[in-house]
Amino acid sequence: MSIRAHQVPGTRTGARIDLTDWGWRHGSRRRPALAGVDLRIEPGERVLLLGPSGAGKSTLLAGLAGVLGGPDEGEESGSILVDGQRPDPGAGRTGLVLQDPQANTILSRVGDDVAFGCENLGIERSEIWRRVSAALEAVGLDLPLDRSTEALSGGQRQRLALAGVLAMQPGLLLLDEPTANLDPDGVIEVRDAVDRLLADRSATLVVVEHRVSTWLPVVDRIVVLEPAGGVIAEGPPDRVLAAEGEQLAARGVWVPGVPLSIDRRPRSTASGGPGRANPVPLLQATELVSGRDGVGVHDPVEVSLDAGRSTVITGVNGAGKSTLGFTLAGLLPPVAGTAVATAQLRAEGEVVDRSRTRWFERRRPIGPDPARWRARELATRIGVVFQQPGHQFVTATVSDEIAVGLRAVRTGPEEIRTRVAELLAELGLESLAGANPFTLSGGEQRRLSVATVLATAPRLILLDEPTFGQDRLTWQSMLRLIIALVDGRGCAVVSITHDADLIDVLGDQILRLGPADGTP
Repeated sequence: MSIRAHQVPGTRTGARIDLTDWGWRHGSRRRPALAGVDLRIEPGERVLLLGPSGAGKSTLLAGLAGVLGGPDEGEESGSILVDGQRPDPGAGRTGLVLQDPQANTILSRVGDDVAFGCENLGIERSEIWRRVSAALEAVGLDLPLDRSTEALSGGQRQRLALAGVLAMQPGLLLLDEPTANLDPDGVIEVRDAVDRLLADRSATLVVVEHRVSTWLPVVDRIVVLEPAGGVIAEGPPDRVLAAEGEQLAARGVWVPGVPLSIDRRPRSTASGGPGRANPVPLLQATELVSGRDGVGVHDPVEVSLDAGRSTVITGVNGAGKSTLGFTLAGLLPPVAGTAVATAQLRAEGEVVDRSRTRWFERRRPIGPDPARWRARELATRIGVVFQQPGHQFVTATVSDEIAVGLRAVRTGPEEIRTRVAELLAELGLESLAGANPFTLSGGEQRRLSVATVLATAPRLILLDEPTFGQDRLTWQSMLRLIIALVDGRGCAVVSITHDADLIDVLGDQILRLGPADGTP
């Protein structure tokens, strides 16, 4: 559900925030997400909220918006006030843009979705549509008002959510990773739009963003949170980064100017990489056009996904990156052209089919079209990590989530326990083994979604925005894991991303998509 702003008529001042020894523990967790938070934010102030993955940043924003729930959903301590009152989503002045772009979408058409909150406030119709047009222009979403929201990419949904909140002119604007799914130009465009619209200090801004450099030019203060703790650093950005930069980087904060430490062998000598004399193709696309309902969304693509080679798909929002990825992975049929699995990939991960009508075991041959494969056949050959991790979760605990695919391919209990333990350790999720996946932070959910796919050891892996929501340390862990898959295990990995650092490390071959009509 999307949280939209509620404005007190006639009020045009920023909200004041006061937290005193505040904390929150999710109902299914032993440790608190936050504890002992003491913080005051003045009306009209702009604050960048930082901390490693799992530090409780999203939890704090949800608390300020009044949407954490009651005693059945968790345990609260201390005091949290907005304008001297407990946050109330039905009576306050708060607008929240959630981390998951799809969770922000309410209605089926772009114009109606942006207008939704204004209509709830009883604003005059003519004023509503003036605000809708202005908000869409401000965030750079140049689409017809009757465009279906179901047809939007993740980045376009992110812009749409921000437009819907800005249209209501809230007194407190809470943004959770608002530019994470945007292309580089879109990041600057959206940041500058927020800056312009808050130039009169009529709203207080609290923004969560791992990439610190994006928001440094427009914020007044940095506040850094400690996992399961409170505020460990705060003050003007220059002062905090100068005094605490090295320590913050060591804790996982993306401090500008601190180099990354990723050690990858030269691609020309990597196992199965571009320099290998005889690369082994696993899947080959010829004149491939992907889309939905028979309508292509990008120009024809020619690509070979080879064992031991990393491929990056990038391009502007709405160019069809995820749609192409799903087609390569066999989840969507091509609109035109072909995506054919080679004999090598078809031979990988053969699954024993135990027939109920025969006493013996047999193996079912599969054809070259992944779109016709059964779920168990895909699971051991092609793994997909979706852009929104929560769409993949089906169990009540982290460890059970990792075991789902292994059980589906009839892995033995002891092997399941061993593999789950290995992946929990590899992705830094050991302490969360018994936690509900939906209580994890965005970065933790992303790592869990990767673990669920790796469990069945597919040879071809597609990752949609694999570094979304990752702090500096978990980003490096994720990249090292992908490098190990490509250079060590000889997997073919496809990453859909806007992350320039990831592209630099993993771009053995790069597909840059543009719209099917050829516009830039």
